Amino acid sequence: MNEESTEVVTGMPDSATLYFGPWYRQSPYFEATRSLGCTGYDIYNHMYLPSYYDDPVKEYWHLLNAVTIWDVGVERQVEITGPDAFAFTNMLTPRDLSTCAVWQCKYVLLTDEDGGILNDPVLLRLGENHFWLSAADADILLWAKGVAVHAGMDVEIREPDVSPLQVQGPRSGEVITALFGEEVAALRYYYCTEADLDGIPVVVSRTGWTGEVGYEIYLRDASRGEELWKRVMDAGRPFDIRPIAPCEARRIEAGIFNYGSDMTLENNPFEVTGLERLVEFDGSTFIGSTALERISREGVRRKLVGVELSGQPLSSENAVPWPVVVDGSVVGRVTAAIHSPRLDHNIGYAWVPIELASMGTEVRVEGPTGALTARVSPLPFWDPKKETPKG
Repeated sequence: MNEESTEVVTGMPDSATLYFGPWYRQSPYFEATRSLGCTGYDIYNHMYLPSYYDDPVKEYWHLLNAVTIWDVGVERQVEITGPDAFAFTNMLTPRDLSTCAVWQCKYVLLTDEDGGILNDPVLLRLGENHFWLSAADADILLWAKGVAVHAGMDVEIREPDVSPLQVQGPRSGEVITALFGEEVAALRYYYCTEADLDGIPVVVSRTGWTGEVGYEIYLRDASRGEELWKRVMDAGRPFDIRPIAPCEARRIEAGIFNYGSDMTLENNPFEVTGLERLVEFDGSTFIGSTALERISREGVRRKLVGVELSGQPLSSENAVPWPVVVDGSVVGRVTAAIHSPRLDHNIGYAWVPIELASMGTEVRVEGPTGALTARVSPLPFWDPKKETPKG
């Protein structure tokens, strides 16, 4: 084992020791996160993801009231270029990319031949035939390369030297203005642009994993990682910036799903509340289109829904799925559950049979301390029209 180690703090009763070794990658901001007090890391896309600095509730309120910085270098990019890059990328996703302008971003799904969800990246269109897929936790680079082998298209697929960080919270625009000027700070929601910070090459987008006003800065030169982190921290100091881990309570409030836990390759878009809109049958053929057309006609037998859970405030997120039980039989599972400080009740996501997916339906959940009631609720739990992130 690698001799370097650190204690992991998870917010749960027990702790463990995480060994940092060369088999997992470190982001260009890794040492900065350690120096600023990160004591817990997850593994995501074969990299270390900072997961614990401080009490998650304190971090939640700081995100809502000020500005935060996140190391999200784990969002590995799949770059697709070449004369057929548009046609190839359009084939990978059920979304119609003909409506995506250059320097626009789209939240997309990648599906397999059976309609299963392979990933839910944010797509950035940097040119007519230049795309980045900012991937969730899955080996999408290998999938795209495999598809390209027999596609008969002129494309180049690689992982570029790109490492994003997020600046999130109501004062994030002031930080971006201090760094890049008002024009970059005024980007429309889900748009992006190239920028240069005294020679540090970046792409800045109006995206994030919070449902708050936020930006992502995609560093295009890993050797400048510590320098970029310091510049962001210095610019954010007048606005009370601090590093935090991904905020589970806020992402669930916002109706944001976590690929790999809330949904996997076993699920299709019509089974996940809200993702039906990402399947656009426009006459073109994409991978999985035949299967998804059939599923659209026949309907689904299960659904991932939002739920409000009874009981005392949960002290931490659920580490494993909780069974959903009807008449003594397990019929589903709670994939995510946490207490929302702002809403002052427990919220989460659950897979249930389609006949139990209607708003207001109540089911029994076997939590770690006993039975709970889960009521199916609309998504998102907060800001249903998503006005907040639009600024």
